[in-house]
Amino acid sequence: MKNKYVDLIEQSFEFPNDEFSVKDNELYWYGVPLMDVIKQYGTPLRIAYLPKISMNIQRARRLFNVAMAKVDYQADYNYCYCTKSSHFSFVMEEVLKQGVNVETSSAFDINLLECLYESGNLDPKRFVICNGFKIPQYIENIQHLISLGFENVIPVLDNKFELDLLQKDFDKKFSVGIRIAAEEEPKFDFYTSRLGIRYKDIIPYYIEKIKDNKQVKLKMLHFFINTGIKDTSYYWNELNKGINMYCELRKICPDLDSLNIGGGFPIQAHLDFTYDYEYMAEEIVAQIKNTCSLHGVPEPHIFTEFGSYTVGESGAMLYSIVNQKQQNDRELWNMIDSSFITTMPDTWAINQRFPFLAINNWDSEYERVHLGGLTCDSEDFYNAEVHSNAIFLPKMQPDREQFIGFFHMGAYQEALSGYGGIKHCLLPAPKLVVIDQDENGEYTTKLFAKEQSFKSMLKILGY
Repeated sequence: MKNKYVDLIEQSFEFPNDEFSVKDNELYWYGVPLMDVIKQYGTPLRIAYLPKISMNIQRARRLFNVAMAKVDYQADYNYCYCTKSSHFSFVMEEVLKQGVNVETSSAFDINLLECLYESGNLDPKRFVICNGFKIPQYIENIQHLISLGFENVIPVLDNKFELDLLQKDFDKKFSVGIRIAAEEEPKFDFYTSRLGIRYKDIIPYYIEKIKDNKQVKLKMLHFFINTGIKDTSYYWNELNKGINMYCELRKICPDLDSLNIGGGFPIQAHLDFTYDYEYMAEEIVAQIKNTCSLHGVPEPHIFTEFGSYTVGESGAMLYSIVNQKQQNDRELWNMIDSSFITTMPDTWAINQRFPFLAINNWDSEYERVHLGGLTCDSEDFYNAEVHSNAIFLPKMQPDREQFIGFFHMGAYQEALSGYGGIKHCLLPAPKLVVIDQDENGEYTTKLFAKEQSFKSMLKILGY
C-alpha cells in the first residue's frame, strides 16, 4: 500500500519537475538542498532565489517576440517591472540586469530609482512608466527625474487635473500616457475602476488639453484588468475595447505609438497549476495586429507591467513544526514557529494560496493536519490548498524535526506585512536569505537580514 508522503505527492501531481525534486527524502528547490539552508540559517526563514527572476523575464520576452514574429508585427515589445511587487535592492538589481523598464506607483518609488541611477544600475534611457494617483510630492519627483536627463519618463494620467500639476512651474518637454478606466468584473462592488479616465472623456480631453500643447506629447494609452490576463470573455472584451480606443485616438494623434496592457500574467499557485502562456501572448498580439489593420493605423509598441509574475516564483518561506495539538477527535494542529498573518499576509487577508510541501521526512506516512501560527488570533491558520480543502504532512513522531515550505510568495508579502516594523503579538520578522548562482552554476547564499530583535521593536515603540 502506497501511504507515504512521497507517494501522495507523486500520485497527486506531476512530480518531480524542473522546480522540485527529492533526494534522500529531502526537498530540493531549483537544485538547492533546502535542509542544508535550514541547517545553516534556521527557521523561520524567508528566501529569495534570484535566478528565477531573470528566467521569467526572459520567458515573457521570448513569448511576445515569437508571437510578434508569427504575425509580422511592425513594432516592439517592452517589458516593465512593477516596483511595488518588491522594492528590495537585490530584486531591483537582478531585474535591471535584464535591461527591463520600470513602472512606479508612488513618490518614494522615484527616490528609489534615483538611488539605482546613482549606483549605475539604472540606465536613464530606460522607460519609466509613472502610474498611480499623483500627489504633489509624486509630481515633484517625476519632474526632478525628467530634469536629471531621463528621456523616457511617461507619467500616465490617472485623472483630468494631473497634467496641469505636471506642467506647473516646469518648462521641460515631456510625454504622457492616459489610463483608461476599465470596467470591472460583475462580481465587483463597483462597475468602473477608480483608476483612469472614462472612455468617453479621453478623446475630448486629448483635443482640449494635449493636441495643441507644445510642451506635452501623448505617447501611450494604458489599461489594466484587475483580475489579470485570463482566457475569459470578460478579458477579451476589455482588451478589444482598449485596442479600439487606441485606434480611434491614433487617427487624430500621430504621436501616440504605444499601448500598455498592464500586468496580469499569473504565477503558479498550486502544484497542478496550468496556464497556456504561449497561447495568451499570441492571441493578444494577433488581436492588436488585426484590429489596427481593420482601422488602418500602425500597430503600437506593446508594453506590459509584470510584477508578481517577475518576482513571485522567486520567493519561499520555511518553517519548522514546533509541536502538534489534538483539539478534538479529527483535528490535528501542527504549530509553526512563526505566524501566517505576519509572514504570509495574503493567506489571511485575501485567502491566497501557495504551493506547499514538506521539506524532510518524505518516506514517512502522511496525515491530514491544520497549520496554526503562534499569534493568539483565531485567523492565524492555514488548512486548505487551492485544489483541495485539506493539507497533508508526514506524521509527527517524537524527537523528530519536521520542516515545511511555502513557495512562489516573492511578491508583496514583505510590503503588506510591514517589513521590519511591528508585528502582531510582537512576533519577530524572520531572517531573509538571498540565493544566487555563481559563474559555475553552483548556488550561493547570503544573509540579507537577521531575525528582528526585541530591542529594535522596543525602540520603534518608544521604549
